[in-house]
Amino acid sequence: MTRTVLALLAGLLVLSGCSGLDGTGEKGYVTGEGQVVQRAVSEREQPVELVGEDLEGRTIDLQDFRGKPVVVVVWGAWCPPCREEVPDVVAAAEELGDAAAFVGINRRDPSPETAQAFVRTNGIPYPSYFSPDGKEMLAFRGVLAPNSIPSFVVLDAEGRVAASILGKLPSSTTLVQVVEDVLGETADG
Repeated sequence: MTRTVLALLAGLLVLSGCSGLDGTGEKGYVTGEGQVVQRAVSEREQPVELVGEDLEGRTIDLQDFRGKPVVVVVWGAWCPPCREEVPDVVAAAEELGDAAAFVGINRRDPSPETAQAFVRTNGIPYPSYFSPDGKEMLAFRGVLAPNSIPSFVVLDAEGRVAASILGKLPSSTTLVQVVEDVLGETADG
């Protein structure tokens, strides 16, 4: 019996090495397939706490956005999928308007100026943390890996993780629908 269990565990370890998230390869980032993962209200943990500097060096605190859903967008100007999806992200932010807040986490750009130029060129209407070292990603431990770029986290009005999307955003409609689902929740989930 013990040999059977050990053989089964060894087989599982070998199979787990075949996943698509086993490393970053030559890209230097981990992409997903844009799959949405939602959490029931009853399964949400403590509010996410994150204070850092934005692209202009000003302090930005996630707690300041409480009271409505917050979409956290992880992006980099150097990231091809991020460049492709930016029109959909901006469209979702514009469609949701004041119903939700958006905030970015800029990852691994060499300077704030590089990120600022990307924001200006693409008309990104929301602030972003400047996180070249990924420190801000630690606030999403268990939800995002440090190199999960692009990715999205939707926080509920209390600041708790309600949903995530790993990888390139499938469409603006996907993001709008996830936020609208969070807006329409009842206290019992």
